[in-house]
Amino acid sequence: MRMIDTHAHLFAEDFDDDLDDVIDRALTAGVVKILLPNIDEKSINSLNSTVRRHPDVFLPMMGLHPTSVTEKWKKQLEIIYNELNSNNYIAIGEIGLDLYWDKSSLNIQQAAFEQQLKWSVEKELPVSMHSRNAIKEVIASIKRVDKKNIYGVFHSFGGSEEELENILQLENFYVGVNGVVTFKNSGLDKVIKNCPLERLVIETDSPWLAPIPNRGKRNESSYLTQIIKKLSSIYEIAENDIAERTYINARKVFNI
Repeated sequence: MRMIDTHAHLFAEDFDDDLDDVIDRALTAGVVKILLPNIDEKSINSLNSTVRRHPDVFLPMMGLHPTSVTEKWKKQLEIIYNELNSNNYIAIGEIGLDLYWDKSSLNIQQAAFEQQLKWSVEKELPVSMHSRNAIKEVIASIKRVDKKNIYGVFHSFGGSEEELENILQLENFYVGVNGVVTFKNSGLDKVIKNCPLERLVIETDSPWLAPIPNRGKRNESSYLTQIIKKLSSIYEIAENDIAERTYINARKVFNI
C-alpha cells in the first residue's frame, strides 16, 4: 500500500524531538511523500530546514495562512512571494479563508487570498486551500479570479452535501479528507460518500486532528492508515484500492 499525505505541518515544534522517528513510522506504513504547507513569513525557515532533513520525502508549499493575515498583509505577501520565487515549491499553500475565528477580517483575508490565487495562475501551480466556515466565500473568490485556470485541493473538508456538490462543480478541484472522517459525531462519513473517489485525496493535517483511535493526541503521517480504513468502510472498497486511487489523485493534482 502506498499513500501520499497531501497536508501535514511536520515542521511544527511538536516534532522537534522525534521527527526522524515520525518519518520512519510513516515510511513503514506506506507513506511515500508528505506535502508541507507553509503558514506565514515566520515559518519559512523551519519549513525549509525540515525539508532539507528528508528531501526524498517532503514536498514544500509556499503561502500565507488566512488566520495569519494581518493589516500588513501586503508586506507579508511580499516576503512570501520573494520566497516563492527563490526556491522550488510544489504548490501555493496554505491559503484560503477562515470565518470560524474572526469574521471581521474577511476583507483583508479575501485580498490576500485572491492575490495568492493569481500567483497560482502565474506560476501554473496548484493551491492547497483552507476554507473553515467559508466554502461559499472561497468558491466566490476562485470564480472572481480565474475559475478556468486555478486548480487544487479543498483541504480538511468538513462541509455539507450542498457544499460538497458546489466544490465538485469546480472541475479542477479535489477534496482533502483527514481524521475528522473517523470522528463518531462529525457526520462527515455520510457526506463524503457522495464524493467520487476520483476527486478525493487524503491528508493528516498533523499535528492536529488525529484520527480515532488516537484522537486528542499528536497526529502524524503514519495515521493515514486509519483514514484509509474508514474510507474503505464508507465506500465498501478494499483499503489497498482506496490507497492507490488517492495516491494517483494526489500525484495528478500536485504534479508529483
